[in-house]
Amino acid sequence: MNEKNEVLVIGGGVVGVTCAVELQRRGARVTLVDRKEPGSETSYGNAGVLATSSLVPFNNPNLLRNLPTLLKNKGVGFRYNPSYLMSMVGWGAKFLFNARRARYEETAAALHGLISLSATEHGRLLREADITHRLRSNGWIFLYRNAGSFAGSALARQTYDRYGVSYKLLSEREIADMEPGLTAGFHRGIWMDGTSSVDSPGAVTKAYARLFAGQGGTLARASVSRLRQLETGRWQAATAGGDQLEADRVVVATGPWANDVLASLGIRVPMAFERGYHMHFGTRNGATLNRPVYDVAGGYVLAPMEQGIRLGSGVELNDRDADPDTTQLDICERTARAIFPLADRLESIPWLGRRPTLPDSKPVIGETPGRRGLWLAFGHQHIGFNTSAGTAALLGALMYGDKPPVDPQPFRAARFI
Repeated sequence: MNEKNEVLVIGGGVVGVTCAVELQRRGARVTLVDRKEPGSETSYGNAGVLATSSLVPFNNPNLLRNLPTLLKNKGVGFRYNPSYLMSMVGWGAKFLFNARRARYEETAAALHGLISLSATEHGRLLREADITHRLRSNGWIFLYRNAGSFAGSALARQTYDRYGVSYKLLSEREIADMEPGLTAGFHRGIWMDGTSSVDSPGAVTKAYARLFAGQGGTLARASVSRLRQLETGRWQAATAGGDQLEADRVVVATGPWANDVLASLGIRVPMAFERGYHMHFGTRNGATLNRPVYDVAGGYVLAPMEQGIRLGSGVELNDRDADPDTTQLDICERTARAIFPLADRLESIPWLGRRPTLPDSKPVIGETPGRRGLWLAFGHQHIGFNTSAGTAALLGALMYGDKPPVDPQPFRAARFI
């Protein structure tokens, strides 16, 4: 092993863990450092969906049409803190700029490539970690309550058709046949039949971390407070506990905390936070859910998980560290109870996650301009679990000079740094 082949990966979420496994596979001596156990933060609380349908970003042309309604701040799927939104005017303007049709098409193409790559890489990792039993391959369903709501999916369906994303349209009867536990009828459904999901994204991330450690990787529990490059060209990370970690290269994969790690280098990437909540429930009368379902008008996802039925709320645009506000989740719960027999809450406190979103809805993947050896992998918004393994494969190829498996240009750090 080359003595100058030490890599420090900062961030124990699914992006950091998959990057660590990939770089280890390429022969690097890798240390993975995080303040908590792998998979304990944002990677724990998502819907566990590995979906090619996620190529449609939130800032698409429909956003411009729906903006007046969204700004009333009375919807369920999207809420915002007015003072936070005012402080992010510059970010918001760029976010809206990227909702234009031409920019949307560029984003969809880039995300399609990354998601497709990630599906293949996740399949390999699930086998290597011996956890394929956690994978379901029966898709997920978008549920529409009326004809108007279904008509609003036209842009998404056109995009699916363009990129060969597999789906089937469902009638009310077909929805009921596939998910008999649903107690209310829906006008139409879109079954993303080419989609997979897992029964615990947190457990999957932890299994990937065990795979990494079992193959000789080093797991370190610490909070990185400062980065600096030494005169030798190596990188040094100072931890809150006073320790110093050194490596030839460093990967910052800390999601919503990326700017905190990069601040000591004078680097700040324009980032906002799509916060989201979830709660687990039991079911009444033996009801079951076979796959994740997304009630589009209700603004929530119900997903069968190892812990119970996970109810996940929509987007709350707010400061990363603002106090929790469970209003959105409470509304979602009332609506969900009308369509599925949820029993009692299984936890006393709802989970809150922070999802890092960049103005063009694409992550940063690659080396930092002018900072040789400083690599970035963050900004995956609400599809980090979905795109993590593909991110790792792309980053590994770029770091070791191989032909990139997808076009790296849409994800380059130079667009913000």
